[in-house]
Amino acid sequence: MKNLVKIGFAALLSVSTITTKAQNTNKNNENSLLWEVSGNGLSKPSYITGTFHILCSKDFEIKPKVLKALEKSDNFVMEINYTDPTEIMSLQKMFKTDKKISEQLSPEEAKELNTILANYRTDLKSIDSSSPQALYALLSTKAIPCSQSEVKLYEMKLLQKAIKDKKNIKGLEKVEEQMRSINEAYDLKSTIAQLKMGKEYEILFRQMIEAFKNENAQSLYSLFKDERFMNAQQEKAMLTNRNQNWVKTMPEMMKKESSFFAVGGSHLMGENGIIPLLQSKGYTVKPVSSL
Repeated sequence: MKNLVKIGFAALLSVSTITTKAQNTNKNNENSLLWEVSGNGLSKPSYITGTFHILCSKDFEIKPKVLKALEKSDNFVMEINYTDPTEIMSLQKMFKTDKKISEQLSPEEAKELNTILANYRTDLKSIDSSSPQALYALLSTKAIPCSQSEVKLYEMKLLQKAIKDKKNIKGLEKVEEQMRSINEAYDLKSTIAQLKMGKEYEILFRQMIEAFKNENAQSLYSLFKDERFMNAQQEKAMLTNRNQNWVKTMPEMMKKESSFFAVGGSHLMGENGIIPLLQSKGYTVKPVSSL
């Protein structure tokens, strides 16, 4: 259970941020989750691929063009560099809290939460020392339509290949930076409200998997627009601010070497998506159908 919670937490960082105003600022309407970045002084093209962090074995596939783009690149850049021991230590710390969940709730609220947690095959006593963010990750245990033994991690498969091919491994942000964004977006009460909607997350998750398999970035972008799942404050903290920070970092990573960026599919589209933000900086960003 603990391992799945941690895996789920990483996944939900992207799964839960597929929202913003449904605008397509790209002239191309081609379905693709792989994009090439060129121009604006770059000596070699770089690539961006939208990922889906957790998939069941039956749904898992890394398309050949994605693997070829990685092979052509010098750097492999994830949201967080999981090969950095310091980052792994920070990741482990974020699941713990100094104040127990039960101490932050009234007796009635604690009783209600315990009832909700039964649907997630656990109880308040078992997770009382966890952080609200770790509690939020429980959503994945209900949303993913397969057992933990059948789960595959998209970025981890890409990372394994990047290490095998001796690529430089980098990250777009630190765990502490990511945690600040999460803390701004989700407090304990809002997390409990999300847990109440477990069934709706199951339905959403299945729809998103199909959109991902079809490389329909626009559908991925719009599926989570429902305000039940994300309000304006959460959107700003989890999506807009992070995208803007990443786009400030990416040019230096692309300037001298070709970089392959793997980020949650939710970060590509929309008014504040990575693709239009890079285009606004003068880069040519176009969908890749094959390589």
